[in-house]
Amino acid sequence: MDSTNLVATAAERAEELPGAARENPFGPEWDVYKVRGRVFLLIPLDQTGRVTLKSHPDDSVALRETFADIVPGYHMNKKHWITPMPGPSLDEELVSELVTESYRLVVEKLPRAQRPVDPDLFGRPSS
Repeated sequence: MDSTNLVATAAERAEELPGAARENPFGPEWDVYKVRGRVFLLIPLDQTGRVTLKSHPDDSVALRETFADIVPGYHMNKKHWITPMPGPSLDEELVSELVTESYRLVVEKLPRAQRPVDPDLFGRPSS
C-alpha cells in the first residue's frame, strides 16, 4: 500500500465513524481524529504517509511481528500505539480494521453516557 492510499483509507474510515471529528490541535501539520475529545488516529500531513493508531498492547505486539510495515507508535506510548507505514504488507481492509479497532478502544474507555456506540458490538463481525 502506498502512502497516499494509506492516509486516504485511514482518513476515510475515520470520517465514517459515529461521533468522530477531525481537528488540528497541533497546527496545520497534523490531522487528529477524536471521539468525544479523545484521540484515536493521528495523521501527519507530510510525505511519510504514516498514520498512528491506538492498539491493545497484546495486539500491538502481534501486529508488529506479523506485518513488516507496522512499527511502534511514532512519538506515542509504544505499548498502546502503532504506526502503520506505507509498504507491501498492508492493504485497505487491514488499515480500515485498525482504524475501527482504535476507535472502539477509545470509545470503551468513555463514560457510558458519552459513548456514541456500544464498543462491545461496534466493528465486530456479527455471528
